[in-house]
Amino acid sequence: MSDMTATENTMEPRLVTETGIDRRVADIIEPVLTPMGYQLVRVRLSSQNGATLQIMAERPDGTMTVEDCEAISTAISPVLDVEDPIEKAYHLEVSSPGIDRPMVRKSDFSRWSGHLIKCETSVLVDSRKRFRGKIVSADDEGFTIERDQPAAGEAPMVTIPFTALAEGRLILTDDLIRDALTADKKAKAAQEAANENFEDEDSPIN
Repeated sequence: MSDMTATENTMEPRLVTETGIDRRVADIIEPVLTPMGYQLVRVRLSSQNGATLQIMAERPDGTMTVEDCEAISTAISPVLDVEDPIEKAYHLEVSSPGIDRPMVRKSDFSRWSGHLIKCETSVLVDSRKRFRGKIVSADDEGFTIERDQPAAGEAPMVTIPFTALAEGRLILTDDLIRDALTADKKAKAAQEAANENFEDEDSPIN
């Protein structure tokens, strides 16, 4: 099995995807990002600075460096120029998802269990479409949150199926900042250790 095929098979699909021109851009760039070892998080074309195409991406371990952003920009720019999905001049912006990140994959909810989230659903869940609370658990079918301000008569816990999720984002807190920085430091240390092991294996034996 080639490295490219192995990478493609381990990439987790997104629960939340774009529509319209954003979806068209996502369909163009995702086949470029996946073999490079990156996961697409979100595509959004906004009117900022005339027009800005924002691409959020990350490695499967959640890390994303300035060099990663530059590599992605260099790889997708020529593809976008050829496909030309946007009929006007635009500024390309590649970034990490940030600490108060969009939640777009099942693993996001497991990884950030214990933190506050606000989300919307495409259908009514427990008579509502908007929720805010702490993620207490997640499995293959959905995630459970503890509401931070339940209304009268509402159960403190609600389980939201992944099939109903329309949008979700972490809420910035001191605890989230601390845990995000710790996770990033651990992931980068693991990546550096893996790179050192690869270099040792690749070096000639005297």
